[in-house]
Amino acid sequence: MAAGAEPHPYFPPTARIPGFVPNQSPATRLLPLFGGTLAAVVAAAYCLALRSRSRLRPIDRFAAAWFALWSCRVCCQAASCTSPLKLWKEYALSDSRYLTSDVFTVCVEALTVFVWGPLCALTVLAIVRGSPTRHVNQVVVCTAHLYGVALYYATNWAEHRFTGVAHSRPEFLYFWVYYVGFNLPWAVVPLLLLYDSFAEIGMAFGALQEKQARLKKS
Repeated sequence: MAAGAEPHPYFPPTARIPGFVPNQSPATRLLPLFGGTLAAVVAAAYCLALRSRSRLRPIDRFAAAWFALWSCRVCCQAASCTSPLKLWKEYALSDSRYLTSDVFTVCVEALTVFVWGPLCALTVLAIVRGSPTRHVNQVVVCTAHLYGVALYYATNWAEHRFTGVAHSRPEFLYFWVYYVGFNLPWAVVPLLLLYDSFAEIGMAFGALQEKQARLKKS
């Protein structure tokens, strides 16, 4: 550990985390409250989608719940809620950049809070109301998620590969469960929703072209 650095459990051990205060409560005590809040928001969004006047498919209801989950997570982060911040310290064992004011991480999270979070909320409303802008919003947000995840993994890998600096603890829980597992849905789900949006947009334009062709013949 570097001289003057406060002791902490994060990697690399030389990382400077000024004012670090360890969690007094284990993650197992912090998770139920935060998890319950997220579950309530997801359930509410799914119920709104179920009761929508538009004929929503199962994947539409899933999308509403997914974007509500993302928006809620961002709102909690922006509001500096106690439980999420303490859980963030736990997650940072898999990526200490969240506690060291890493420039890339700060910029990405700022974009998430001020741009992608609100757009996710607007996408939920668009889905529930059956708005034609829904798929435009969905394509933009999902593309942003995929781009963010790609940069998130790539910058961490490149720094470890070329400088030897690792930001994640090597234990299975922290690397494979936290770092890989917790971020994987933000790669898989956006791909699924992007495919659905492309299919729906393609069918819509196909139907429009057929209609225009019939009008020209008549």
